[in-house]
Amino acid sequence: MTKRFFSLALAGLMTFGAFAQDAKKDEGFVFTTVKENPITSIKNQNRAGTCWCYSSLAFIESELLRMGKGEFDFSEMYIVHNTYLDRADKAVRTHGDISFSQGGSFYDVLYGMEKFGLVPEAEMRPGVMYGDTLSNHNELTAVSDAVVAAIAKGKHRNLQSDANGNMLWKKAIEAIHDIYLGVRPEKFNYNGKEYTPKSFYESTGLNAADYVSLTSYTHHPFYSSFVLEIQDNWRWAQSYNLPIDELMEVFDNAIMEGYTIAWGSDVSENGFSRNGVANMPDKNKSADLEGSDMARWLKLSEEEKKSTPKPSTELWCTQEQRQLAYDNWETTDDHGMQIYGIAKDQNGTEYYMVKNSWGESGTYKGIWYASKAFARYKTMNIVVHKNAIPKDIRKKLGIK
Repeated sequence: MTKRFFSLALAGLMTFGAFAQDAKKDEGFVFTTVKENPITSIKNQNRAGTCWCYSSLAFIESELLRMGKGEFDFSEMYIVHNTYLDRADKAVRTHGDISFSQGGSFYDVLYGMEKFGLVPEAEMRPGVMYGDTLSNHNELTAVSDAVVAAIAKGKHRNLQSDANGNMLWKKAIEAIHDIYLGVRPEKFNYNGKEYTPKSFYESTGLNAADYVSLTSYTHHPFYSSFVLEIQDNWRWAQSYNLPIDELMEVFDNAIMEGYTIAWGSDVSENGFSRNGVANMPDKNKSADLEGSDMARWLKLSEEEKKSTPKPSTELWCTQEQRQLAYDNWETTDDHGMQIYGIAKDQNGTEYYMVKNSWGESGTYKGIWYASKAFARYKTMNIVVHKNAIPKDIRKKLGIK
């Protein structure tokens, strides 16, 4: 009787152990932080194509934390307003060959803070002109797009101006943005001192020239700079070109040395889930993994893929695979975010910790974990402080 009881108890423990192992297998991702640099609060771009501004200013705010300047919360709408007016001007000058849209690039913020300055969030908040706390640019876009298209693509022999030579259409487009985004402040008080946007920027100690864009594509020579051919790079900003292995070396060096990264990536891939993880499943290995979690994931519906993701075998792309994905429009310029740390999953695979601008959404309340395999394949470009680049790579690029 005692021996039978012992056998049943042992069987029970073995069964419990099996259940425990299965539970661990099915628990999804478990992340452990390796290195984390300071960031400011999670923001929500809401119904506006302004990720480029939110991610860039998040990056700049972290730079000020790194520099020991304290915590700032800059107004995205101030930069957005100025940028949209400049983009409208470029669209008209090129008769619509340069697109006018809500998108932008990291350079728009670097250029904008140097030319127009910065203002605190309290001076120009999103949504305030229509009684909201978040942006909704759907109606703004409908109105402003129509005006710009009517001028840029209209059959005009010339464009009308006022007695002082100011283009009337420019006054109209500025008024539209004043109505929907708010009037840009000329002066304001901050911590008991009066500033202009330019003097406020200068007071931070930031230098726009300290920040560089990096990318990795073979249709231009490595260790040179070129204009990245994407629609939202309408200012024709240049990026330094590195082999992909060296670009990834910059990622890791920046984070480990205390810098964060403005990260432009393709988020339309299946691997970029809406619940906080981005990885790069290797579809070519699905046939060898029949019956496995990996094979099952590849056959899931889009709705099922939104469920809890799990660690899996990933594609580690070559330089040629990365180039092909860019050339055939598989990799597109979708979204700007901020990378601020490195973490490992339960299998030891490393991921970048990413601050998004979709509010406190997803499993990790606004934070994403992007595998190094995903970043290697789907990064369009990054912006970093020049000193975040390893010295030997900096020397190859001619950056002092």
